[in-house]
Amino acid sequence: MDVKDIINTVSQKSGLNQALTEKIAGTIFSVLEHEAEGTTLSSFFAKIPGADALAKQYDVMAPGAASGGDLLSSLEGALGGALGEKTGALINGVAILKASGLTLAQISQAGSMLVQQAETAAGPQLTNEVLASVPDLKGHLGL
Repeated sequence: MDVKDIINTVSQKSGLNQALTEKIAGTIFSVLEHEAEGTTLSSFFAKIPGADALAKQYDVMAPGAASGGDLLSSLEGALGGALGEKTGALINGVAILKASGLTLAQISQAGSMLVQQAETAAGPQLTNEVLASVPDLKGHLGL
C-alpha cells in the first residue's frame, strides 16, 4: 500500500476531497519527519512508498508554511517558528490544517483514519513506535 492508496481510502471514508486529504496526510507526515526520533521513522516511511516525498512537499517548517489564515493561525505559525523545530513542527502543522478551513473534528477523523491505514501498510508496532516518539501529536490532533 503506497501513500496514494492511503489518501484514496481516507478521502473516501472521511468524505473529504482528495486535495484536503493529501494536505492532512502530508502535514502529519511532515510533523513526524521533524519530530520523530531515530531510525524508526525511516523504516516507517520505507513501508509507505511516497510518504517521505509527501512530507517534504507539505513541509511544515518551510518558510511561510504556516502563514495565512486568521490571526490565531498566524500567531500559532509565529510561535511555531520561535519555539524551534521540535515543538514548532507540531504547532505549525496544526495551524496549517486549521487555516485550510478544516474543523478539529475533521482533522481528528482524517488523522485517525490515516493512522489506521498506516498501521495496515507499515504494521501496528512500527506505527505505534513512530507515534509514541511524538506524544503531543495525539493530543493536538485528537488522535
